[in-house]
Amino acid sequence: MGEKVVADGFDLSDRQKYRRKLQQCLAGLARLLAEKRFDRPRNLMGLEIELNLAGADGMPRMMNAEVLERIASRDFQTELGMFNLEVNIAPHRLGGRVFDQLAEELRAGLGYADRKAREVDAGVLMIGILPTLEQRDMVTGNLSAVDRYLLLNDQIVAARGEDFALDIEGVERLRCSTSSIASEAACTSVQLHLQVTPARFAAVWNAAQAAAAVQVAVGANAPFLFGRELWRESRPPLFQQAIDTRPPELQAQGVRPRTWFGERWVDSAYDLFEENLRYFPPLLPLMDDEDPLRVLDEGGVPSLQELVLHNGTVYRWNRPVYGLVDGVPHLRVENRVLPAGPTVEDVVANAAFYYGLVRALADDPRPVWKRLSFADAADNFDTACRYGVEAELRWPRPGRGGGVATVPAVKLVRDELLPLAAAGLDAWQIDPADRDHYLGIVEERCRRRTNGAAWQAETFHRARAAGLGRQEALAAMTRRYTELMHTGEPVHTWPVGLGGQGASGGSEPRGA
Repeated sequence: MGEKVVADGFDLSDRQKYRRKLQQCLAGLARLLAEKRFDRPRNLMGLEIELNLAGADGMPRMMNAEVLERIASRDFQTELGMFNLEVNIAPHRLGGRVFDQLAEELRAGLGYADRKAREVDAGVLMIGILPTLEQRDMVTGNLSAVDRYLLLNDQIVAARGEDFALDIEGVERLRCSTSSIASEAACTSVQLHLQVTPARFAAVWNAAQAAAAVQVAVGANAPFLFGRELWRESRPPLFQQAIDTRPPELQAQGVRPRTWFGERWVDSAYDLFEENLRYFPPLLPLMDDEDPLRVLDEGGVPSLQELVLHNGTVYRWNRPVYGLVDGVPHLRVENRVLPAGPTVEDVVANAAFYYGLVRALADDPRPVWKRLSFADAADNFDTACRYGVEAELRWPRPGRGGGVATVPAVKLVRDELLPLAAAGLDAWQIDPADRDHYLGIVEERCRRRTNGAAWQAETFHRARAAGLGRQEALAAMTRRYTELMHTGEPVHTWPVGLGGQGASGGSEPRGA
């Protein structure tokens, strides 16, 4: 969410004024782009991880304020739910042993946070959706006591005008309704940032959109919600439905949801910001006194605060970001596709795969977005979320023969995309040891056809077969997941089953 906002309410003229201010901001952005005022290439990456708080029993703990007080670090912040935290890692320059450095910083920071959480009978857990969450946990009273979350909830609820309907059909079907946006807090993700120049932005964003499906296929980690087994990566349908401002009539008319893959390849960053203004009404019409065009006339650089705030309420899976550091503007692509976890090694491996693959795809003289339709890219994303590592995806055939084929995701990644990612990491001048170690983790997931979602589902089913009830099996699986997460070993090495918790289904690794 990012920005701190405070307001008591809005009158009828506020949205009109805000809409006009947004258009001024968009004109300011266009001038900045035309005048080439943006930061030079710096090869900077950034990372954020949303976390869950769970007790030794595997159940959620609604106490992020108490935990943050003990952590006492600006690197850790609140998130939407009281059972959420977020950790922000300072930007790093891509190159050398950056991924090993990143892993060490994450291990140290998360280990410290977990020790502090345990002082109040909680613990830090990296997982896409906490399997033990129940619908009764998703109430307004469990939203973090932060103005921007409460205000956003009020505005989305008002725009919706009725309860939010959740209807997700996967392995099982979940149908329920909620009266607030609290269900969105169940989605915990990894967000990868890449600073790019305006000239480079469209190629990087298009590449990230094309890569989104394979990211999910190898990294899925959210198969359960409210006691039901749904999609292998259930965050996207949950996120879309949990904050959907469209009543059924607007959905039937084809009005775009605020959680959105998109509908076309782009030619510039401007395209995305302009779409956000054209398609989505403001939720938080909060204005400052800055006149962005006057600031530009006087030789300054505007903050474009209203544009930034509005952009933060449109939940693209690859989001454009405008930022200002030391008076110099920059653009970033924020990749929001991946779930949290399972381990630091897995998170960093996912990051290495993404940064390498996006670099290679963006550099390709025969861009994938010239050979793959956007509709296929969107369908790929949906398919990968549904089936995870077992997904089959549409992808351009190699060589100059042309055409698009359907191929198993694991074969596509192993045979074509991992070599591309390796070449991309070489272009970033990543040390070969880092490159081979972290891409090797992704390769092993493909070879064993496993990831966090597959491990969760199989361990749950073994627990059920051993006689545990549904909720008991989910809690036991969550406890075992937590235990293995703390070993630090990547998920493809995890033994399936509950280990010493009394309902083990065996201890062999998947694919062994």
